[in-house]
Amino acid sequence: MMVRDEAVIINSLVRQALVSMQEVMGDNGLNAVLKSCGLERFVGNFPPNNLEPSIKASQYAQLNQAIEDFYGRGGKGMLRRIGRASFQYGVREQAALLGVAGVALKLLPERQRIKFILNGMADALKKSNPQVNAWVDESGGKLAYIEATCAICNGRHSDHPVCHLYVGSVAEAVQWATGREFEVTETHCLAKRDEFCRFEVGDPKE
Repeated sequence: MMVRDEAVIINSLVRQALVSMQEVMGDNGLNAVLKSCGLERFVGNFPPNNLEPSIKASQYAQLNQAIEDFYGRGGKGMLRRIGRASFQYGVREQAALLGVAGVALKLLPERQRIKFILNGMADALKKSNPQVNAWVDESGGKLAYIEATCAICNGRHSDHPVCHLYVGSVAEAVQWATGREFEVTETHCLAKRDEFCRFEVGDPKE
């Protein structure tokens, strides 16, 4: 595995993020954020949908930080909405990569549906970027999505979890698979000096 400082994000994933940000924030919000974190080259010029390297993971982390800073107290919720839009983009544009094309999830028990879609997310990321180390954990009776190469918090330092976009993506994935909304909590975060970022699926919301 490459050193985290050398990690890169491929064009297709940056494009997915930017399309989702544009959908939630609008052109003006996105353009302001891109300029604030040194990524103005993407203003009106999204990268192509291919597997070529696009930006450093640390730059992607700075983009997430810039959104949080730009929206202040509303930044966390904004990033979660972007995460939800990002998963929907994946279903719309990359169904085969996610492994959801033609799958009859309704035939599976609910826990198996959740496990299936979380594994699909991990597998899709690993197929598109060999640097990624992600997996699904079932220890303690809880299902959790884990990534040890999370780009959202690359180079960031915090006393609390910061991967709000990822929380939104996992929550939307679980809701898509089950038809119900579940609590998703980031229990571990690389920005806190944990060994990985861990997103635990809790109980369904009332």
